[in-house]
Amino acid sequence: MTSSVTETRQHQKPARRNLSVGFARSEREILEAQKLRYHIFAGELGARLPTRQPGVDQDIYDPYCEHLVVRDENSGAVVGTYRILSPDNARKIGGYYSENEFDLTRLQHLRPRMVEIGRSCVHADYRSGATISLLWAGLAKYMLDNRYDYLIGCASISMADGGHAAASLYKRLDANLSPLEYRVFPRCPLPLAALRNDLPAELPPLLKGYLRAGAYVCGDPAWDPDFNTADLQILMPMSRLNNRYAKHFLGNKD
Repeated sequence: MTSSVTETRQHQKPARRNLSVGFARSEREILEAQKLRYHIFAGELGARLPTRQPGVDQDIYDPYCEHLVVRDENSGAVVGTYRILSPDNARKIGGYYSENEFDLTRLQHLRPRMVEIGRSCVHADYRSGATISLLWAGLAKYMLDNRYDYLIGCASISMADGGHAAASLYKRLDANLSPLEYRVFPRCPLPLAALRNDLPAELPPLLKGYLRAGAYVCGDPAWDPDFNTADLQILMPMSRLNNRYAKHFLGNKD
């Protein structure tokens, strides 16, 4: 599991927030982001996270990633984060995190221009459009500044009900499936044939945001047993970025 701005009930928020977005520039700042990830993924969602340091979500990809963080300037706390793996660093580490869950062979030709995002989360007290917009604006600026053309990541759906909601949601995504040449294949497929696919289920906010922006779903979901989620591989060609999103995040006037 990776890119999952978690879906818990929103808390009451102060009227004003003084938030900023930027990249972590020190080990201390990266550690803050990793502690936030652990708090949300292990503490709130019950994920099994092997870690060398208690209360810290770390893996072999972290040293190769850039860590985008939203900070509350009043308290100094990191309240949201994304980690970003560039094409060059994906080559250095031997591949993308997504390749643990999916066969990405059909995306091979995109690799020199393809960025992976993951481990997306926001502190419960800050789950608002403002925080998520800052993360997306920072991400969009990174893509634009570095002239990357494709964004990939996993969007996660809870399997708290055994996977029936995930199967039901996936059935409704036909219009969002990628062309066949961009299809990926799960290494541990969600057993769709054994699950109900007729239940009412709401799209997770992060997945909904990706689809509204113009992203593709690249095929059947994978089951991530550590996070107990169904993960969908998302591909966002920047050329498909919805005009409203482009104007908001990139400042396009077209």
